[in-house]
Amino acid sequence: MDGVLVHEGEALAGAREFLDALNAADRPFLVLTNNSIFTPRDLADRLQNAGLNVPEDRIWTSALATATFLEQQSEDRKAFVVGEAGLTTALHEAGFILTDDNPDFVVLGETRTYSFEAITTAVRLISNGARFIATNPDPTGPTPHGPLPGTGSVAALIERATRRSPYYVGKPNPVMIRHGLNKIGAHSETTAMIGDRMNTDILAGMESGLETHLVLTGSTSREEIGEYPYRPSYVHETIADVIELI
Repeated sequence: MDGVLVHEGEALAGAREFLDALNAADRPFLVLTNNSIFTPRDLADRLQNAGLNVPEDRIWTSALATATFLEQQSEDRKAFVVGEAGLTTALHEAGFILTDDNPDFVVLGETRTYSFEAITTAVRLISNGARFIATNPDPTGPTPHGPLPGTGSVAALIERATRRSPYYVGKPNPVMIRHGLNKIGAHSETTAMIGDRMNTDILAGMESGLETHLVLTGSTSREEIGEYPYRPSYVHETIADVIELI
């Protein structure tokens, strides 16, 4: 989503035309984001404010992927959550009880108001045997004023305190991609991943067997591509350049 369709609340060049082309060709698609703060309804509204019409059932977040994954991991479905509405709503809808009373999981997501008390509780629960899950490994998140600590940074704090490594569900984990493919009834051999980050979007697509398209309107410059030991299938200046391939 960010860096491909929008940047700081503004639609990027070609984004509206790209979505129109997908709909005109009746191509199933998902807009992916590692952001676990917002619900799909919130994100659909934010995209609408940028002039982009994306139904909420076409938005796939790391919070939704985490809830889908955890549904298959526990029958008791009890979790202690450090996160915001996007994550707590997804887990509630998956049938989880959110509690600090002997939970199966500690689930860490992105938030702008990390509580030292909540992190301390998470450390103690993990030390006592709760399984440690994090929505995504991103060390920072973007703001108009510069980067701020992301889920991966707070997970590192908890990992250092507990000596337990989290299982990250979001990109670049192929689990997020496979669940997304199932959601739209797609197969990896006929699906493409379009993203702006080499170490999440392109890596996730590559490891899931998807054709990968890097756009240069976000986090990765053309010069930085060579720093990675893998390559995208295609490189584009903007999402507008992908329209002719639909």
